[in-house]
Amino acid sequence: MPSYRFLIDEVEQGPSGSKVAAFFDMDRTLIYGFSAQDLMVEQLTSGELSVGDVVGQASQAVQFARGKIDFAEMVTATAKHLRGQVDSRNYEFGRRVFEKRVASRIYPEARLLIDAHLKKGHVVVIVSAATPYQVEPVANDLGVHSFLCTHLEVKNGICTGKVMEPACYGEGKSIAVRNFVADKDVDLGESYFYSDGNEDLPLLEIVGKPRPLNPDKKLTSIAKSRDWHITRFEGRGRTTAKDVARTGLAYLSAAPAAAAAISAYSLNGSARQARNIFQGLWGEMSSAAIGLELDVEGQEHLWSHRPAVFMANHQSAVDAIAVLKLVQSDFTAIAKKEIQSQPLIGQVSDAMGTIFVDRSDNKSAREALQPAVTALKGGTSIIIFPEGTRSPTNKLSKFKKGGFHLAMQAGVPIVPIVLKNTTDAMPKSAFLARPATVHVTVLPPVETKDWEMEDLDANIDMLRNQFLEELAQGGGNTPSDVIRLAQSGNKPKTSADGQGGQGGRGNKSKKTKG
Repeated sequence: MPSYRFLIDEVEQGPSGSKVAAFFDMDRTLIYGFSAQDLMVEQLTSGELSVGDVVGQASQAVQFARGKIDFAEMVTATAKHLRGQVDSRNYEFGRRVFEKRVASRIYPEARLLIDAHLKKGHVVVIVSAATPYQVEPVANDLGVHSFLCTHLEVKNGICTGKVMEPACYGEGKSIAVRNFVADKDVDLGESYFYSDGNEDLPLLEIVGKPRPLNPDKKLTSIAKSRDWHITRFEGRGRTTAKDVARTGLAYLSAAPAAAAAISAYSLNGSARQARNIFQGLWGEMSSAAIGLELDVEGQEHLWSHRPAVFMANHQSAVDAIAVLKLVQSDFTAIAKKEIQSQPLIGQVSDAMGTIFVDRSDNKSAREALQPAVTALKGGTSIIIFPEGTRSPTNKLSKFKKGGFHLAMQAGVPIVPIVLKNTTDAMPKSAFLARPATVHVTVLPPVETKDWEMEDLDANIDMLRNQFLEELAQGGGNTPSDVIRLAQSGNKPKTSADGQGGQGGRGNKSKKTKG
C-alpha cells in the first residue's frame, strides 16, 4: 500500500496552477473519526441536548443506515434543536467544539498533503456532508479558503433547521463540485478527490485522480477492482503499545539523566554543570524515546548571542523537549505555578531550576520574575513561551508581556524559536506522543537595549508578526464558504452538455449510504 509520501510526491511532480483542483472529504479523511459525534457530545455535556434527544438522534442515524430515510431527512431530524437559533451562535459553538475536541485529531499527513497542493497553486476545497458549523473551523485551521457542505436554511439570521437540498452527500457532492467549477478554469480530468467512503463514488468518478484515503471496506473493494491507489494515514487514531512505551520512556529517561547530574555534582559541587548535564542528557534521551527529530533552520542564532531570552510558540507538550534539545545548556525556564504540583513534571522542572510564576497574581508574578532578571545578568539564559499556555490549534495566540519585560530589564536580546508542527507529535489534548519530524526556524536575535516602555506594545507586535510570517499565518484571505455566500449554489444548474441536470436527483434517489 502506498504511503502518504506517494500522495505528496505525486502532487509535487505533477502540474502546477489553478487548472488543477484538490477536493477533500473531511470526516475520516482529514480528521480521525466523525465531527458529528463531537458536536453531539458537546451538546449533551453542555445541556443543549437531553439524553432523550441523543437517543432520538441515534435512532435517526440507524434509520438512515438501514435505508429507511435519506441523508437530508436524517439531518433535518437531528438538527431540530437548532430551529430558532441565531445562526452566528451556531458557528461559534462549532468553533468551540473544534478547539476542544476536533483540532487534536487532524491528521498531520493531511496538513502536509494540503500544503503540497497549495504550494503548487492548486484550488483546494473541502467537500463535506457535514454542516458549516463543523467544516469552517477545520478549513480555517488548514488554510483552505473554499469549502462545500450541507447547509441549513437561514432566514433573517435565524436557523430554521431545514436542510437546503440537495444536501452535500453522495451525488450531492458531485453537483456542488460541478457548480463550483462552472465559472472557473478548472480541469476535473486533472483534479483530485480524496475520500474514505463509497458514498462518494459520484464525485470520485468525475475526477481524473480519485484517491481513496483511509477507505472503508466497500470503497477498499471498489478501489482494488478499479486499480485506484489506496492510502491510509497513521498519524492519528488508536494508540498502540509502542506509543505507550515511547512516552513512558521519555518521562523515565529523566531518572538516568538526573543520576548522571547528581554524580557530577557530588564530584565538583557545581550546580550549573549538573543542570547542564541533566538538561542535555534528558533532552537527547527523551527525544530519542519519542522519535522526535528536529529539522532546524538558523541554528547559528542559538549561540550567537548569550545570555538571551529564548521565546518559542507553544503548540504541544513536546515543545519543552524540542526547545531543551535546541538550547542545550546554561538556561532555565519560566513556567506557570500549576506545573510545580504535577507528578514527575514538577520534580523535573524543579531540578532544572525552573522559575514558577503565579499568573493569577500580577504583583506576585512581577516579584517572581526578579530571580530571572538576576539569572540573565549572571549569564544564564531564559526559555519562555510567550503565549502562556498551549494553543488548541497551530494558530498563534496573543503574546503575554512578561518575557519582554525580562529582556528589557536585563538588557539582553530575544531569540525567537518558531516551532511549526509539534502537534504532529502530541496535540494539546493528547497524553501519548508519536514519532515526528518537527520543522524549526530560529530567527535572528532581536536587541532590546534601546526599547522604551511606551514602545513595548509595538515591539511585541513586531516580534509576533515575525512568528506569524514564518508560520504562514500572517494575513491572507479568511477561508470562505462559497455555498454560504450563495446558498442556492449547490442546486443543479442546467448546461449545454446536460451535466447540471445529471445531478438533479440530489439525494432523494439514494436511500442507503453509498
